Amino acid sequence: MLDKRKFYINGEWVDPLQANDLEVLNPATEKPIAVISMGSATDVDRAVAAAKKAFESYSRTSVEERLELLENLLAIYKRRYGEMARTITLELGAPITMSTQQQADVGVGHLQGFIDGLRNLDMREDLPNGDLLVREPIGVCGLITPWNWPVNQIALKVIPALATGSTCVLKPSEFTPLNAMLYAEMVHEAGFPAGTFNLVNGDGPSVGAALSKHKDVDMMSFTGSTRAGIAVSKDAADTVKRVTLELGGKSPNIVFEDADLEDRVAGSVLECFNNSGQSCDAPTRMLVQRSVYDKAVRIAEETGKQARVGNPEEEGDHIGPLISDIQYGRVQNLIEAGISEGARVLVGGAGKPKGFETGYFVQPTIFADVNNNMRIAKEEVFGPVLALIPFDTEEEAIAIANDTPYGLAAYVQTGDAKRAERVASRLKAGMVHINGGPHRYGSPFGGYKQSGNGREGGKFGLEDFLEVKTIHRP
Repeated sequence: MLDKRKFYINGEWVDPLQANDLEVLNPATEKPIAVISMGSATDVDRAVAAAKKAFESYSRTSVEERLELLENLLAIYKRRYGEMARTITLELGAPITMSTQQQADVGVGHLQGFIDGLRNLDMREDLPNGDLLVREPIGVCGLITPWNWPVNQIALKVIPALATGSTCVLKPSEFTPLNAMLYAEMVHEAGFPAGTFNLVNGDGPSVGAALSKHKDVDMMSFTGSTRAGIAVSKDAADTVKRVTLELGGKSPNIVFEDADLEDRVAGSVLECFNNSGQSCDAPTRMLVQRSVYDKAVRIAEETGKQARVGNPEEEGDHIGPLISDIQYGRVQNLIEAGISEGARVLVGGAGKPKGFETGYFVQPTIFADVNNNMRIAKEEVFGPVLALIPFDTEEEAIAIANDTPYGLAAYVQTGDAKRAERVASRLKAGMVHINGGPHRYGSPFGGYKQSGNGREGGKFGLEDFLEVKTIHRP
């Protein structure tokens, strides 16, 4: 078992001020793989002090100096790419093929996107009225990242902080801390000055709250549940710091009768099941036009029956376990709610897949004949569970799609390009995917309503970490 009890503060791996061990479990085996320390408010104080001191000089570095550091980090990440993929598989349970092709890849893609964005961002701008606009780093940033796409969110927060000349303290999820500690090693090797990046492990009520409330933290960037995001916002309010949030989702996927059903229904099922359904922007509500509903149900059922779970350490396109026993219980509760509320089970259902009694594995599940008042249509399941909902008209589809407190992503499947754009313009979501269009590195990621505020990625993600100053010249 790995001993990972130290924190990375002021350029060094240091012991916590008070011992508080936590075992990190492999979700596929339920066995411990590492022991970490859970930090406290005093550990946060140390890290914030280091970041505040480092900001004095690091904030004055040039864009060119920071670009060189980012290029160093990119080269190191590429060299240790396989190590990152294996680490994520070990602690998250993502199958190694998925970890290699998706989970680890984001560390390269987002970094390159930020490098390109920084090169194209004007830090000084002459306004038409003769004034000068200057963009400056915001200061010390508290960063809280989740377990489901761990290095994805680390990259989307750490990189823009360092790229803009800010400094940061990272609190990764205590369920998946090992990839964050590996990332810290890469940042150190890249040559970022001591104190610019710091890492303290811990949970939300202790370390997360201490960061959010800290008077010397100028910004909080949080990704996780809407419930926890509200807590971060409340904790940060007393010091009036900037808060950016990337929260939950219940993304609608509208399938019109003129869509390529064989391709888009099957593709949508697989996208919902990707990462064991543990993605905030997963297309979990499939709204299907009634004229093709029965055909879509058949395609979804056939696709779902072919999905399988498997050992994360084996190559392949199978599905891994959920992250924890807590998450397994939540997903089971919602599957059982779908059954009790009268939804028709096409594939899967409650309980573990046959042969996977050990580990937090669930059956990939598809419900038909769902209505938007059912819990499985309203609540974020965060597991491989898909709900099919029929609709008659375009207006009805838009109304059902928007009938949710969330607004992260939405999906539209249609053969009519004008309809695709028309519907996309009326969906209350930060991102709309048309006919399988992917999210691309460098584009902004974020949502409307209770899915958060702010945007991550590329130039837009950099701007959230910058203050704007106006200089009135004579």
